[in-house]
Amino acid sequence: MRAFSFSNRDIRWLAVWLSGLAAVALWDGLFLNRPALALVVEGFLNTVVIALLVLVFTLAYGWATTLCLHFFQTRSRHAPLLIATFILNVIRSIPQVVGVLIGYVLIAQLTGAGALSRNAVVFPLMAAIMSLFIFLEMVDLMRERIAHFRKLDFYSAMLVCGIKESRIVNFDILWKNSRTHILNKLISVFGMAVFLQCSVDFVISVGLSTDVSPVDLPVTLGSLLAKIDSKQDILAIGHALTHPDYVGHLFFTHLQGLTVAFLIVFTLMCMYFISNGFSERHRL
Repeated sequence: MRAFSFSNRDIRWLAVWLSGLAAVALWDGLFLNRPALALVVEGFLNTVVIALLVLVFTLAYGWATTLCLHFFQTRSRHAPLLIATFILNVIRSIPQVVGVLIGYVLIAQLTGAGALSRNAVVFPLMAAIMSLFIFLEMVDLMRERIAHFRKLDFYSAMLVCGIKESRIVNFDILWKNSRTHILNKLISVFGMAVFLQCSVDFVISVGLSTDVSPVDLPVTLGSLLAKIDSKQDILAIGHALTHPDYVGHLFFTHLQGLTVAFLIVFTLMCMYFISNGFSERHRL
């Protein structure tokens, strides 16, 4: 197996992302008012923390589900396999945005009622719900890897040598020979988590439900983008297209909306190029 490593292209795009964040932070520190700057920093950090938690839950869900399905299949446990497959197909049939939106609405209602603390429980719960509609991609990847290696001679040979099947699947297949594939999928999941989170928070913040207040959820880039100040800043871009002399005002007068929109788009773009470069490096 090729040694686990990042290519220069991956590191370059990671450096581009970090450099872009540093440049935006410096510019906003000079020209964005303190309350708005504090909101942008809080929203960005919350978004990143939730996305990182999504990686943990997605990996945990995916690994556990893959093992269950594998051993149900190899032990001829048809009833549990059919039930598990049915449940997974139901989850798969629900659009990701719709599923996450329903979960976020429930979390917002519980938070508004005081049933959840804002920091200790809300972030992991949001990540757990979002992962529920993402982890099937990890399951598909892991099952494909297991199916591929089961066709090879080494699988049967290791079983004949008395090595436990659980060790073969967990260590020799998923860890030793599939960790680059799993890491590449996790990079994509990070970008997917940012996109879903911002989309759902934006939908909630613009008033999809009158019973749910965006105040009940932590500040994220999506909820900041839906604020009236950010909307006006985004609309100012359209005004600048027809009035070129107004372009200079965008970077001083309309910083909050532009910063939030830039952080979302720039992060998604960098994650795409990092994932694409990683795939090309390891020929995935």
